[in-house]
Amino acid sequence: MQQKITPFLWFDRNAKEAMNFYVSVFNGNPNKKLESKIIKIKKYPDKGLEGPMKGFEGQVLTGIFELEGQQYMCLDGGPIFKSNESFSILVDCKNQEEIDYFWDAFTKDGGQESQCGWLKDKYGFSWQISPPMEQFMSMEDSEKSKKVMHAFLQMKKIDIAKLQEAAN
Repeated sequence: MQQKITPFLWFDRNAKEAMNFYVSVFNGNPNKKLESKIIKIKKYPDKGLEGPMKGFEGQVLTGIFELEGQQYMCLDGGPIFKSNESFSILVDCKNQEEIDYFWDAFTKDGGQESQCGWLKDKYGFSWQISPPMEQFMSMEDSEKSKKVMHAFLQMKKIDIAKLQEAAN
């Protein structure tokens, strides 16, 4: 069954490299459920491009890849548009091992840590690497909620044990 909504990512001439990177990260996850893969790549023609597409010969016109069952589409569009934090991809991690794995994979080689489980990968896309936060944020006890929120706001990479400690 084809999904109805597909995130579309714009790259500056490194879409194929990024697809390979993302697929390798998700396939390397010891807790993966589904195989991640590149599904299809359509390239710009090898010659004859003119106007704003001149110089894109052989680059990715469109690429479709799948991470844990979620399809994404991408293209090499050049430096015109840049990704920013207003769009992020949430990775719902089941334990600290998974958080550590994805955090390390996305921050190495040029990725950047941010706050509260957010980071930017080396391609400039924002990811949220997080456990299901409902278990910490939907508490009826407002004092516990404040303590958990205070602990959470101090973190870059999420530390489940510290959130648990704050909740207790």
